[in-house]
Amino acid sequence: MKKTYLFAGVMILAAVLLVLPVGAKAEMYVEAYLGGGFAGTLSDDIAVSISNGNTMYGSTNGAAQPYVLGGLKVGTWFVKEGFLGYNYPDWMKYLGFYLDFCYHRLDLKNGSFGGTFRNAAGATVGFLNHEAKSEGTVATLAFMFAARYGFFPDSEVPFGRLQPYVAVGPAILFSTQDPTIHAMNNAGVITNTLSAGSQGSTDIALAVDAGVRYMALKNVSLDASFKYRWANPSYTYSGVVGGAGTRFSYSYQPTYNLFSFQLGAAYHF
Repeated sequence: MKKTYLFAGVMILAAVLLVLPVGAKAEMYVEAYLGGGFAGTLSDDIAVSISNGNTMYGSTNGAAQPYVLGGLKVGTWFVKEGFLGYNYPDWMKYLGFYLDFCYHRLDLKNGSFGGTFRNAAGATVGFLNHEAKSEGTVATLAFMFAARYGFFPDSEVPFGRLQPYVAVGPAILFSTQDPTIHAMNNAGVITNTLSAGSQGSTDIALAVDAGVRYMALKNVSLDASFKYRWANPSYTYSGVVGGAGTRFSYSYQPTYNLFSFQLGAAYHF
């Protein structure tokens, strides 16, 4: 965790240094965007330890619900006019950097928790067919290194009004999950509920973007983009199950494959 926060601090400092216009005019922009997304199937093997010596072994799976996300980009392109006092060569105008922050919910419904139920001696005494759901959130701060190309240049936008681009970079993914598992008997009747509240995780992630920007005006652009993020967070839970005060604990480590499409508008300065 400390390494994660140290990495975050270094990257944020680097980002601030990159986007500050010190003594030179840079092609910078600020963009707000809104879009929709979805996640691949969230699944993980789970071993629930119970204080009476019993253990539930199984795995969860289910489809995450589609989500609406919003975000903000702050970026720059390395133009020839100079940036941070440097006179970059002309070819570097195709390269840039931006900071991307986005937020959305990530809820899991209609899932299941299936497996085996073993006693303190390790013997299988039953099979599980439980219901599972979870409510969660995801906030991502991405440090994106980008490349672009320009089409349809004119006197107002010499680089080109239509600018497709791709970007890749590390990200810090802040997420929460609040799962609930309903234990069911063979007749499908809920016998116990495992719920331990919301837990958070901070993880290094991978972010990839592809999009196209259209310069509607010299200082205003419209942006359509596709976003992919990968992360492997870890959550640990403990609580009480049933009326006898029996305690349980388990960890949940899903793999996030997050896809989204968004539309944005940017101001350039």
